[in-house]
Amino acid sequence: MTTSSAGQSTFLGRLWANPASRALLALGLVLLLGCLFNADGAFFKPGTHRDALRQASVFGILACGMTLVIISGGIDLAVGSVLALVAVSFSLMSIHWGWSPWLAVTACLLVGAAFGAVSGALTAGFRIQPFIATLAMMVFARGLAKTVSGGMKVSTAVKNPDGSYRYVEVPETFRFIDSRILGDNITVVTVIFLVCALTTWLLLSRHRWGRHVYAIGGNEEAARLSGVNVTTTKLLAYVAGGLMAAVAGICQAAQEHQGDPEAGVGYELTAIAIVVIGGTTLTGGRGGIGLTLIGTLTIGYLEKILSVNAVPEASRLMLTGAIIVAAVLAQRRKSR
Repeated sequence: MTTSSAGQSTFLGRLWANPASRALLALGLVLLLGCLFNADGAFFKPGTHRDALRQASVFGILACGMTLVIISGGIDLAVGSVLALVAVSFSLMSIHWGWSPWLAVTACLLVGAAFGAVSGALTAGFRIQPFIATLAMMVFARGLAKTVSGGMKVSTAVKNPDGSYRYVEVPETFRFIDSRILGDNITVVTVIFLVCALTTWLLLSRHRWGRHVYAIGGNEEAARLSGVNVTTTKLLAYVAGGLMAAVAGICQAAQEHQGDPEAGVGYELTAIAIVVIGGTTLTGGRGGIGLTLIGTLTIGYLEKILSVNAVPEASRLMLTGAIIVAAVLAQRRKSR
């Protein structure tokens, strides 16, 4: 091998070993796919990109919380069900019960934080495997969402005492969250997602707790011996994940103008896919919110491209599964 070819090989190896480079490569390939299969030019319209960001924002909010949990060495399968529970609760409080926006939002955030705290207590306090603990919380939260809603969508059709129904106006809170700003070029939901991403970045990069999250994800025993309160750090990671799921649930309800107890099915898998495609390792200790942003764009645009080309949902699910496997294999190859 010549010196130039060896140097080129070394450069490509270093490029592939960089998680950000791999994530950007994946995003570039998806955008290229959109240019090739543009659905008669639909991909090049500004509205397509605005809608892609809008649709990806709820997933991105979930992925922000999932990033914290995964970096800490855990996993949270309950976020999709918590999203549904919060969407139902927010709709009931705002539409049916007439609560003020601040009270309804605060109550829903507390619901999300409570479920995150229980998941964190089960994993960090009782040493139950995160997969089992959050799987149990996923089933419980879904059942509670159906119980609270009576198994029906909570919409603007409000039941009267005599059994009849009357229709009420969609609350202004819903209209605001579902609105567009900056000349109709960006949705409020996307702004909320960016605020969540910025908050997560500040926690990970500028706060001592963020350094502790990386430490316990890298080597929990070494972190404990270094004086890190592993139990509290893990607990707070799951609480943050629950809060993000609550924010996503509020946005989901506002976008649909109703609370659906069946909402969020499979969303936890999409959130995990976003985090993994971004380059955050499932083993914990490495990753970041910048990588999650890239992963959100990748999944968001992929979903939009498949949608404008009328690809069936079954094929989309299979493709998402294949992408997760490919991303994990890429991480294993890098670590060797």
